[in-house]
Amino acid sequence: MNTQNTLKTALLLGALTGLFMLIGSLLGGTGGMIMAFVFAIMMNMGAWWFSDSIALRMSGAQEVSPQQAPDLHRMVEQLSANADMPKPRVYVIDSPMPNAFATGRSPEKGAVAVTTGITKILNRDELGGVIAHELAHIKHRDTLISSVAATIAGAITMIASIAQWSLIFGGFGSNDDDEGAGSLIGGLVMIFVAPLAATLIQMAISRSREFSADAGGAAIAGDPMSLANALQKLESWSQQQRGATDMNPASAHMYIVNPLSGNALAGLFSTHPPTEVRIQKLQELARNKSARQFVG
Repeated sequence: MNTQNTLKTALLLGALTGLFMLIGSLLGGTGGMIMAFVFAIMMNMGAWWFSDSIALRMSGAQEVSPQQAPDLHRMVEQLSANADMPKPRVYVIDSPMPNAFATGRSPEKGAVAVTTGITKILNRDELGGVIAHELAHIKHRDTLISSVAATIAGAITMIASIAQWSLIFGGFGSNDDDEGAGSLIGGLVMIFVAPLAATLIQMAISRSREFSADAGGAAIAGDPMSLANALQKLESWSQQQRGATDMNPASAHMYIVNPLSGNALAGLFSTHPPTEVRIQKLQELARNKSARQFVG
């Protein structure tokens, strides 16, 4: 699992370099391509070493001590023992949106973040199922590649925004008609293609790993239905809000339920498998578990 995710991360960073060089060429020719290459190298280094910290800052997460959140810390500690892994750092996000995510380059550097909203709508067993799901991500080493993707998606979105404003304020000021037309076309490509590229990067790494983390989380918590019930509540809340959230879209793929799923356009490029399918798989796990216990 570690080798596979390390390879995926390396390929993702390589794709980032190529994409940035293409963007630089469209916006600034050879000089722009060289500058984009240098920027991509800096981004690669930052994404590899600091992506977890960047992801936590992007979400507004604040670390809490055992004194500040004793029940949450005890739950994380017990579930970490069940998973036979180091206890991760614990963070809280001050947001009414119920959700959670994990990050960290390795189990030794892991962190779990939950929103204040999730602690209000889930009971103890359901919250335990969610945290167990996040611990499974850390144990499977999914968190490095998801944090890197969040960093890359944020950078691509930022560059697209810069290209958009450049067109608005300076895209039509060139004296050379051909050069101006080329810059205009390049800028338009950036505005529409770059955010799509960021979303596709997120989709490529997110969907399959959610099923694996659901199964792993069910094993850690010892009860697939706790997570299934939690997913049902989280999805229902998200749909009722119709995508109204203050969460950063660049980090949407990191959460246990896509915080943008209530938005019709965002749903076309969902970074998560359908929640109802995830629930069905967990219910099947619960039935198989009950059947084995009955036979035994």
